[in-house]
Amino acid sequence: MKPLLAFFLPVLAGCASTSGEPEADSPPESPGASAHLFRILVPVSDLEQAVGFYSQILESPGIPVSDGRHYFDCGGTILACYDPRGDGDGYDAEPLPEWIYLAVDDANVAYERCRAAGAAFERFDINGTPSDEVARRPWGEVSFYVRDPFGNRLCFVERETMFTGRY
Repeated sequence: MKPLLAFFLPVLAGCASTSGEPEADSPPESPGASAHLFRILVPVSDLEQAVGFYSQILESPGIPVSDGRHYFDCGGTILACYDPRGDGDGYDAEPLPEWIYLAVDDANVAYERCRAAGAAFERFDINGTPSDEVARRPWGEVSFYVRDPFGNRLCFVERETMFTGRY
């Protein structure tokens, strides 16, 4: 296992805040909140391929943690590429059934990074707009949808348009 170094290198401008302060448009914590989401495991079957893909779309090399894990800091929440077999666990990786939403400064730039990395653009209809194109959704977000090489679903949302359930 490799050491966790002095966590983390600056990551995707638009995915990570390097100041340590919460983003101005991030949802406030609820009074008395006792939990903070700090890591999500993204199952992959080939860690080297996953690191190449996520390094390109997140514009960060991330950090190797073990033979089966590689971490990317996304604004205080770790996106962990996780290969169960590589980590010595006795099962195969299966894609997550639901979407992971990533806030970015510019959806068009993120779209081009995903295209260059070989993401599979996910096409379905969202109230008359195709999901695989950068578009403003009925709830106000500018976004697009892709799958990583392992079938995990990713949605990139332009930060200034994020809908957090507050008006």
